[in-house]
Amino acid sequence: MEHYDNRIGAYIEKSDDFAQPILKYIRAVVHEAAPGITETMKWSMPFFDYKGVVCNMAAFKQHCSFGFWKASLLYDPQKILSLADQAAGSFGRLTSIDDLPPKEVLIEFIQQAVSLNEDNKPRPASQKKTPAQRDELVVPDYFVTFLEAHPQAWLNLNQFSYSQKKEYIEWITEAKSEATRLKRMETAAEWLAEGKSRHWKYKK
Repeated sequence: MEHYDNRIGAYIEKSDDFAQPILKYIRAVVHEAAPGITETMKWSMPFFDYKGVVCNMAAFKQHCSFGFWKASLLYDPQKILSLADQAAGSFGRLTSIDDLPPKEVLIEFIQQAVSLNEDNKPRPASQKKTPAQRDELVVPDYFVTFLEAHPQAWLNLNQFSYSQKKEYIEWITEAKSEATRLKRMETAAEWLAEGKSRHWKYKK
């Protein structure tokens, strides 16, 4: 099986100058820590898989992010991982390689994450959307991450009423393909930044 995906290389090359060394470093450390990991693109972002999602990275206008899919299950006695802001990844907003913990710490976390997938440990219910949680309007991680590049849109979404939020979230999550989902997220970000509801076109 091919462990590298040319789309990841293209993603890195298209990223801003400050982001490229960060993304290249993360990519190299991930493969060093777990040679069996494979790369793929999901929701227009680089993901690293091994028997399921292990971690992902992304580049934004002013920072990068690197996060573990099952971050809350990782053994972290020194409280290095950030679990509060999903959009910023597991280590906060990265503007340089120095913002990451030491290499040996990263490798330990990556190997832990791989082991969780090997043991088929499920992602905690609080981090994934279940039927019981739909009424709680859980914003999918990928949409949170996407809106990190559109702060005004994220702010407006959180200020909307329950029904307005629900209309956007259901529209995004019901997309049948990644291409459709991405298109809807792009449109949603544009409308949200302007303070428009999902069905603004039909309102007088």
